[in-house]
Amino acid sequence: MPELPEVETVRRGLEPSMAGVRITQADVNRPDLRWPFPERMAERLTGARVERLRRRSKYILADLDTEETLLIHLGMSGRMTVSGDPLGQFVHDHPALEKHDHVVFHMENGARVTFNDPRRFGAMDLMATGTEETHPLLAKLGPEPLGNAFSEDHLIARLKGKNTPIKSALLDQHVVAGLGNIYVCEVLFRAGIHPARKVSRISDARIAALVLIIREVLLEAIEAGGSSLKDFRQADGELGYFQHNFRVYGREGHPCVTPDCASVVKRITQSGRSSFFCPSCQR
Repeated sequence: MPELPEVETVRRGLEPSMAGVRITQADVNRPDLRWPFPERMAERLTGARVERLRRRSKYILADLDTEETLLIHLGMSGRMTVSGDPLGQFVHDHPALEKHDHVVFHMENGARVTFNDPRRFGAMDLMATGTEETHPLLAKLGPEPLGNAFSEDHLIARLKGKNTPIKSALLDQHVVAGLGNIYVCEVLFRAGIHPARKVSRISDARIAALVLIIREVLLEAIEAGGSSLKDFRQADGELGYFQHNFRVYGREGHPCVTPDCASVVKRITQSGRSSFFCPSCQR
């Protein structure tokens, strides 16, 4: 499932063609994705101007001049692609619509924004602008890891007294929003912390140090356009490239990248997810 860097990459890719531009026609080609679409979604979106595009955790939020906000979740296989952009940001014309092109936005500037989701685990919803913090999908999320509310004091306080593995704690969206399996593995490698180590056995100083490492990993991934493993594409259809910078994720059996380390990367399963780590560098 796309994590924060992938969603932020898509948001940035959509911005030139959508921000400040009116939706001349919205086509909704089925009644639902993971959940039913809101009532009259096509009618409510057609004619609306996109005032700005935001991101909250792994969700894209499009504020409209109708005082509604469109929430978009890519799910496991969802892709948003842009074609026919008159600004010259993208090189391909409008392709023929495909079977799984479930929602299509025809923009006033000539761009076409298509939401394709073969597995239909994605979602879209409409809410009154300014009420997103009470939306069921957003209400209990922790702070943004790249925002000021995510601080050393916050992370220490939220993890205090927990007896769960540190990887599980960082994947808890109530603690910090947007982190997923890939980037937590990479963060813990850089921090030198074993993913199965209990939070209660990690010093406050090491927990505090995670804040800067989390930001560094996420910013590097955004700069690289996210990670393309199976389904993820940027809004222009290109792959993300951060997977070439993975130090442990997906590298089971490969030598550790740390100079002079003779170990190989190991994999364990935690809560049904693969954790990759170096048994020598991470304690």
